[in-house]
Amino acid sequence: MSIRRLPEQLVNRIAAGEVVERPASALKELVENAIDAGASRVDVRLREGGIARIEVADDGCGMPPADMVLALERHATSKLPDDAIEQVSTLGFRGEALPSIASVARLTVESRPRGSDGWARVVDNGRTEREGPAALPPGTRVVVEDLFGRVPARRKFLRSDRSEYAACLDVVRRLAMARPDIAFSVEHDGRRVLATQGGEDRPARVAALTDRALAENSVAVELEREGYRLGGVASLPTYNRGVADHQYLFVNGRPVRDRLLLGAIRGAYAEMLPRDRHAVVALFLDMPPELVDVNVHPAKTEVRFRDPVLVRGLIVSGLRRALDEAGHRVVQRAPEDALAMFQPSPAFAGEGQARPWPGQGEGLGRVDTLDRPAFHDQRTSFFAPPPQARAEPAWSPPPATAAFPLGVARGQVAKTYIVAEAEDGLVLVDQHAAHERIVLERLRAGATGGRVAAQALLLPEVVELDEPGCDRLEGRADELAGFGLELERFGPRAMLVRATPAPLGQADAHGLLADLADELAAYDQALSLRERLDHVTATIACHGSVRAGRVLSVAEMNALLREMEATPRSGQCNHGRPTWVKLAHGDIEKLFGRR
Repeated sequence: MSIRRLPEQLVNRIAAGEVVERPASALKELVENAIDAGASRVDVRLREGGIARIEVADDGCGMPPADMVLALERHATSKLPDDAIEQVSTLGFRGEALPSIASVARLTVESRPRGSDGWARVVDNGRTEREGPAALPPGTRVVVEDLFGRVPARRKFLRSDRSEYAACLDVVRRLAMARPDIAFSVEHDGRRVLATQGGEDRPARVAALTDRALAENSVAVELEREGYRLGGVASLPTYNRGVADHQYLFVNGRPVRDRLLLGAIRGAYAEMLPRDRHAVVALFLDMPPELVDVNVHPAKTEVRFRDPVLVRGLIVSGLRRALDEAGHRVVQRAPEDALAMFQPSPAFAGEGQARPWPGQGEGLGRVDTLDRPAFHDQRTSFFAPPPQARAEPAWSPPPATAAFPLGVARGQVAKTYIVAEAEDGLVLVDQHAAHERIVLERLRAGATGGRVAAQALLLPEVVELDEPGCDRLEGRADELAGFGLELERFGPRAMLVRATPAPLGQADAHGLLADLADELAAYDQALSLRERLDHVTATIACHGSVRAGRVLSVAEMNALLREMEATPRSGQCNHGRPTWVKLAHGDIEKLFGRR
């Protein structure tokens, strides 16, 4: 079989398979081109989820006719003035997007530089159809019609119009977050679905594109280290979602989807979120361009860092520091579903009728005062049950509620929940969950800066692994020893375990080393060991905490409230559940119909 040179049209279609997967892929490339052109406004119009039509208009620098011809050729770009691809600072740089789109759709490009006339060029599935003058304001307008119309093998893999529209909207939302200085708008089938103003600050833009409530239920993230700078916003642990679709990551202004960064977010929120919940974050990581490789995949959504350990540590440290500063904060919004559980008190019985005790049958209007003590109200002619709460002598006046964010204890409900009065509402505290977090943070603080105790094995254990796994463990042996895991190389494909971390008890040495080798292969950091130690510490904290069902004195309740106010991350327990909720005065007034 002889080797032949593929025709250019087929080469473009093959390339389009990597660059243009679906309408959202084409839209991403077009909007990135608009941003790179210096646009201050980008308008997007879609029809049928982008399958029938995608239109992107901007007010950028525009292109003269000669550049427009080159723009539709493969590997022709204005974004690399020299061959230093490691110094690329634009979103696009490969010169593949427009010719790839033009090979699988009908593409119309109209552009007008300032001070010049407009020009248009139409390419239908790889063949130039026409070109000539065009009337438009300064900038560029690109229209993509009938995507994959002549490639049925690709067209049948597209999803429904609604799914493709959702993917397109997500693409614009991510790019709009990266550039709050640019105004964006999106129309779908003639309906305006997104509009932002240029010149916004980053937190306001993120909140506008995710959820307005995020602004008051998030913390600002700021950290700089060794030329890397991390910024953005992160939700409080109690403000979370069931899916991870609201985690936005940007590297040098480029939206990315990176396993390392997503793993760092999970690590930062470890033991602060329930297992099936996900944080809402928008993180912006900036660094010198030579420290990150963006030329990993034609779609440019994957990156490779020169120092992945430092990047992961930066994100974990930045998020944890911001969440620590949040202290005992939890979601500051009225839990509507919880408020709906409150039932209004039943209407009083008519005059001259007795109100039965709970559980008493109808018609039993008489209460045996010998068996059931009761308090008779002559004015309303009904029997009220005796008070069930306990009281304590007030040896001194109670402290003022304004002095403490979580208020002053007023009592205990079901021997589990502390009721406190704050200046702006009523606070309910889960005593076990709150004390569990306090004990855990004490244990962690006591171990800061020290080495984890090691349990020497009477007989060292030999663990067999593949050779690359042994190499990774041997290279991190000194660091692992700080966690109480003492290892030695024992031949090409085995490791000798001399000691294991004491908090793990009788550890499964083989399983531990296998997990560590896998984690080091993915992230080059001993994550499994940290997570196991944290889990043991959390278990100890859980068993050493105040249990539900224990009666607390008022002094003990107030002491717990004060410790919560001084303990980082005390707004949620070790399992991610909230430790306290607040009913604001307005919420209480709603329950009683006052507003």
